[in-house]
Amino acid sequence: MEKIYTSLGLMSGTSMDGVDASIIKSNGEDRYEVVFDQYFKYDDEIYEELVNIRNKINSSKDLEFSSFALAGIERKITLFHASVCKKIISDYTSNIDLIGFHGQTIFHNANEKISKQLGDGNLLSGLLKKKVVFNFRENDMLNGGQGAPLAPIFHQLLANQNQINLPACILNIGGIANITIISSKDFNDLKSYDIGPGNCLLDEWTRKNSKERFDTNGEIAKAGKTDEIILNQAIDNFDNIKKTNNLSFDIKDFDLNFVRGLSLEDGLSTLTDFTATIVYQSIVNAINLDKDKKLNILICGGGRKNTFLVDSIKNKLPTNMRLSLIDDYKIDGDFVESQAFAYIAIRCYLKKKISFSKTTNVKKACSGGVLIENY
Repeated sequence: MEKIYTSLGLMSGTSMDGVDASIIKSNGEDRYEVVFDQYFKYDDEIYEELVNIRNKINSSKDLEFSSFALAGIERKITLFHASVCKKIISDYTSNIDLIGFHGQTIFHNANEKISKQLGDGNLLSGLLKKKVVFNFRENDMLNGGQGAPLAPIFHQLLANQNQINLPACILNIGGIANITIISSKDFNDLKSYDIGPGNCLLDEWTRKNSKERFDTNGEIAKAGKTDEIILNQAIDNFDNIKKTNNLSFDIKDFDLNFVRGLSLEDGLSTLTDFTATIVYQSIVNAINLDKDKKLNILICGGGRKNTFLVDSIKNKLPTNMRLSLIDDYKIDGDFVESQAFAYIAIRCYLKKKISFSKTTNVKKACSGGVLIENY
């Protein structure tokens, strides 16, 4: 009889504001069922510590210089995750087989084969007396991959199980934006990569120039005016970055210098147009689509709530590309990533492949993750 695993996935994105938690049941292959989704906000102390430490880390050397501070915040993050899990486990009547612990990305540089996620899998396993799978990216990078993105295999499962017409594109806009092109049911046909900034520049500009953490619904950007000269120059410069970078980005790969001197509103308007243009160009370039064929684009992640950004992308796309919220398919767009790492944890436990040559540029498809049973 086929074994169905119950897995709790934990994801904290580049916005660093809290933890998304999801419980799914899955065979680790071709079906899943969502049981639970909830968001747990970091307290202000953890949030501010994370922002401050990330601002100090611009290179792998900075990781060494800041090792003591990183160990301190890593412990705090792990204890926060543990308290979240204890609450969920106490409320959930069935047994949880696995915990997929993504951790908090603090630095990513695929060229140096370094991707640092804060989170102590040993400590979490010991506190919860549960099997924990973490450190998902290392094996991929050791085998020549970029270490990201890892969610595409779950994106394909979403498309298959929810009968989404192919070809389809899952557009995830978190701090970094990435796309997954799904053209068939074969994992090896998956095509995915980071395409550039998602929310990261918008959020950073908002934090630096106002008391807000982000631009709700894009309302501030909507009140501004895009500087077309600055925008076109920034797009040209980004095209040059893409030529030297491979398939994955860290938010430190981008900066706000090109909008310095603009007002809060005009800066956000220009940055929104910049982000929308990069998303549009990447989708068009990623798939050679005849004009008589249609492409379904499903948007998930926090960026889908920025209606001004979403409308800006829609307005640039050709008519045969249809952009809609993944929520329209009764999939909660806030929890795709946490569900993904619950699913990926099961695959890692079963030593099934989680990354592929066209998703992370790994030399050959491989599994990953580290299983901890510290009890």
